[in-house]
Amino acid sequence: MPWTLPPRPSRRSLLTGAAGAAGAALLAGCTGGGGPSGDGTGIPLERRMREGAVRDSARLLERYDATLAVHPGLAERLAPLRAAVAAHSAALAFPAPAATRSASPSPSPSPSPSASAAAAAAATPSGSTAAGRADVPPKPAEALSALADAERSLSEARTIALAGAPGELARLLASVAACGAVHAYLLTSTPGAAS
Repeated sequence: MPWTLPPRPSRRSLLTGAAGAAGAALLAGCTGGGGPSGDGTGIPLERRMREGAVRDSARLLERYDATLAVHPGLAERLAPLRAAVAAHSAALAFPAPAATRSASPSPSPSPSPSASAAAAAAATPSGSTAAGRADVPPKPAEALSALADAERSLSEARTIALAGAPGELARLLASVAACGAVHAYLLTSTPGAAS
């Protein structure tokens, strides 16, 4: 009796085909397809996270500047906190690639665009707009509370971002988030009071 093709595929061939398709789908899912960034934009995850963190710090600096513009009597209390936020912005800026730093013969290599933007934001306390001043509460205690809320919410956002951050950036974000939590506490505590 000659062998003939069955009228429909066997169960074994269907299971083999399904297993092969599932394996191919798993392997394709592991590659990401978008390169190192994973989202198809071509921008690495760490760079995107750092640039977002620098933008957040710049907005917080604007809040400090607007508060200082409306309440200049708070300058002594806010100056060290504002300086720390400016330092965070500079630390979070994406560093220039090592190849361009070592290849540059000049003693002062040019910073990356995000580093120069962070430095500019840190150096200019007059970067606040009139709209930013309108958001500052009229009473100093309320203004401090609003700044504390901004510090607290940014600290919480950075803590949440830790889960997806690469190692070194995660450590930096953790430090900056902890500092933001301390700022929130200092902004709402009574200066000179013993705890």
